[in-house]
Amino acid sequence: MITIGQLARYVGVSTKTIRVYHDKGLLPEPDRDASGYRRYGANDAIDLIKIRTLAEAGVPLARIRDLRSAGNDEFQQALHEIDKELTARIRGLQATQGRLRQLAAGHLAPLPAEVAAHLEHLAGWGFTPRWVDLQRDLWILLFATHPDRALALFHDQAETLADPALRQLFLDYDHAHDLDADDPRIDDLARRITAATRERYGPDDLPELDTASEIPALIQGTVNASSPAWRRLDTLIRAQLEA
Repeated sequence: MITIGQLARYVGVSTKTIRVYHDKGLLPEPDRDASGYRRYGANDAIDLIKIRTLAEAGVPLARIRDLRSAGNDEFQQALHEIDKELTARIRGLQATQGRLRQLAAGHLAPLPAEVAAHLEHLAGWGFTPRWVDLQRDLWILLFATHPDRALALFHDQAETLADPALRQLFLDYDHAHDLDADDPRIDDLARRITAATRERYGPDDLPELDTASEIPALIQGTVNASSPAWRRLDTLIRAQLEA
């Protein structure tokens, strides 16, 4: 017979953990000796090892308590299911580890080759490093969250930037970042972007403006967060397109 402290050291848990298992009904409390101390035997150690193993596998304490009273067949089936769940978690952790190692190597996320090439063109066209970094972050987010739609959106933007006149509007948008939000050039740029958008898409096929739509909200929310001038520009463009 051993004390609670000896049992805790043998199994590799704390005495507090053992007391919690007593309180939760997972491990029956043993009889006390003449001095008032709990005394544990081999069966208690075996039971505690089972409980600890299940707990370390992520099994909730309430489920462990139920399994303690289950028959052998039910217990074995439960162990099989827990093993499958643990295997899936291990695979998920391995995938996370892979992404972590990519991050450590400087590879934030795999982007299609055509997107990476497009990002390299932006600096040559006169876009600021801030804009290039913002575009990279946005495409990483879009390809991670909406892979089924991201490529079509990218092709639309690439086609837009292939037009020198439209590309100039994007350049003006980029360089408006540091303007005062009340600068009259913001109003002029909003009018020019609205006119170009209507001409490109037509009145019946304008880009989605619903803020509840995930992709536009994701893109514009990220853009607006970095500049008061860009926030006002977005507000003006939305108002004029909706008018």
